[in-house]
Amino acid sequence: ARRAAARGAAQAAPDAETLAAPAAIVNEVKKSKFVATAAPVASVDEARELIAMVSEPDASHNCWAYRLERGAVAKASDDGEPGGTAGRPILAAIEASGLDAVCVVVTRFYGGVKLGAGGLARAYGGAASDALKAGERLAVPTMQAGALRGFEARDLGAVYSALAQCEGARKLADEDYAADGTVSLAVEVHASRFD
Repeated sequence: ARRAAARGAAQAAPDAETLAAPAAIVNEVKKSKFVATAAPVASVDEARELIAMVSEPDASHNCWAYRLERGAVAKASDDGEPGGTAGRPILAAIEASGLDAVCVVVTRFYGGVKLGAGGLARAYGGAASDALKAGERLAVPTMQAGALRGFEARDLGAVYSALAQCEGARKLADEDYAADGTVSLAVEVHASRFD
């Protein structure tokens, strides 16, 4: 009975963490300079904007990775470095940090000494890890979708007022009016509101 009770108890996932603000570091490895910038991003579009903004046109390579939605969305680029030697190590550093909703760009200025595949992976992954560690962490509330069903249309204003009081809450779709005069509304709120 004890095991069944534990299985049946719904628990909200813990809040994820991201960076509170961008963080940057510079590492030098065998005369090559690796400039790593890590920053919080809320969407793929924000990640692309960061990549475009931080990338240096005169650099040898601008490699990057981002992770969103608890890893459901993740992408990496080697930007011309040998396959798997830059983007994947950057993404691995993000995953190892436990952070989400974050993008890391590592720009390499070639110093004349080849690092080899292992050396590149260590340099890119290390720079990404250092930038992520340099940043301050910030909790990101875990959001959960739900529905408010069967309330009277006259109470719609009060429902929206209550929704506005919940930090980060939002309406997911237009109101659904039933034939009996009641209203339903799809919303997204902090998972703790479902406890």
